[in-house]
Amino acid sequence: MFPTFMLTAANAIPASAQSTGVKGWVFNGADGMQTAYWICEQDGVSQSHSHDFDEYMAVIDGHYTLIMGTERYLLGKGDEFHIPPGVAHEGEFVKGTRTFHCFGGKRA
Repeated sequence: MFPTFMLTAANAIPASAQSTGVKGWVFNGADGMQTAYWICEQDGVSQSHSHDFDEYMAVIDGHYTLIMGTERYLLGKGDEFHIPPGVAHEGEFVKGTRTFHCFGGKRA
């Protein structure tokens, strides 16, 4: 579990900006980039979407299946992935999965 100090209401991502069953928090960088982290409280999916900037993700715990087109990447604890700008992606996650993300722009 993330330490309590990381789970502040001031940095919580609104439920409307993330998948059902997922809680997230975001931090803004001075240069416009963001970092975010999520806890999956149930099995679920993230809908297909893309960004105008790079995304880097790392799985801290659990499993996340990243889907890009017809390719599926099963990511587990310690796995990392770089998603280039403009690439549509979606995912499937299991309860208990925790991920960390860095975005080259404003995501949330």
